[in-house]
Amino acid sequence: MSETAQISHEVKPAGRIAFTTDAALLLLRVVPFGLLTVHGAQKLFGVWGGKGLSGTASGFAAMGYEPAWFFALLGGGAEFVGGILLFLGLFTPLGAAMSLGVMINAVAAVAAKGLESSGYAIVLAVIAAALAISGPGRFSLDAGRPWHRTGPVVAAVSIAVAVATSAATLLVKG
Repeated sequence: MSETAQISHEVKPAGRIAFTTDAALLLLRVVPFGLLTVHGAQKLFGVWGGKGLSGTASGFAAMGYEPAWFFALLGGGAEFVGGILLFLGLFTPLGAAMSLGVMINAVAAVAAKGLESSGYAIVLAVIAAALAISGPGRFSLDAGRPWHRTGPVVAAVSIAVAVATSAATLLVKG
């Protein structure tokens, strides 16, 4: 190797890596799950151009979800509450389970229409699962709190709850 071509073996300080990772987790929480919260509010309350609970129930009925009002409340509620929890980084395993579960159902509901209809739900599902695994980062309301839990067992339970509740919903739907 010539003298002019040198390989840097510089190791970044752990604090800088932690800061950038936490900033990235904040961005991955706030933007997608802020949008999911808005979608839930549209379904539940009819704000920002949404149809409200009665309009959402009609849509759920058309997709075969009966009783439609129950599934509209469940879906809109999971989007709204799960979105808020992940947006804030509060009770992250619960927020991730709610968001992942409703997105699994969203993907199943529009699967026949292809990625154009299901792509957004797939991306949100993957981000929710990733947040269940990684935790919300230090820029969150969970950080430093006694209830803050992360790790493989918490992530596995969060993801398992999402999959189990989604499967149950799809089985009941028929």
